[in-house]
Amino acid sequence: MLVEVKKEPEVEEDKAKPDYGLSGKLADDTNTFRGIVVKYNEPPEARKPKLKWRLYPFKGDTALPVLHVHRQSGYLLGRDRKVADIPIDHPSCSKQHAVLQFRSVEYTRDDGTKGRHTRPYIIDLGSANGTFINNKAIEAQRYVELREKDTIKFGYSSRDFVILHDNTQVSPSSSDAEG
Repeated sequence: MLVEVKKEPEVEEDKAKPDYGLSGKLADDTNTFRGIVVKYNEPPEARKPKLKWRLYPFKGDTALPVLHVHRQSGYLLGRDRKVADIPIDHPSCSKQHAVLQFRSVEYTRDDGTKGRHTRPYIIDLGSANGTFINNKAIEAQRYVELREKDTIKFGYSSRDFVILHDNTQVSPSSSDAEG
């Protein structure tokens, strides 16, 4: 007796193809601070400023203690006190809200030669309620250069931060008008 063995048609199994895309795992390893993954990497042009920059926080008309921001090249701002250099305790602010970053950028002098100077920039880290410079929302994940006397606001916080450096000229007429 002959038994005929039927061969089943071979079905090619869909094997998982290798995925060579970026997974972010390497960045997780390099960006972990105190067990928390930091959303930000400093750019190669990051530098400590030579000018002594300061952030002057105000809550309404009340001045709060001055924050000296010239001692390192970048400052993370947010609610998460484990990683934030400058904590912002308002509920509308993200855990990692924004970064104040000093960057060495090229410029052209009046005589046409090129030079470099270190300027402050702010970058919103994709926060839910945004970052505002002079009451205008800035685009997330984009560096925006800060000018002296700019006002920065995070989320819906009532605190305003004014950025100044030690060479800032304060006009006497503005203080006379108020007093």
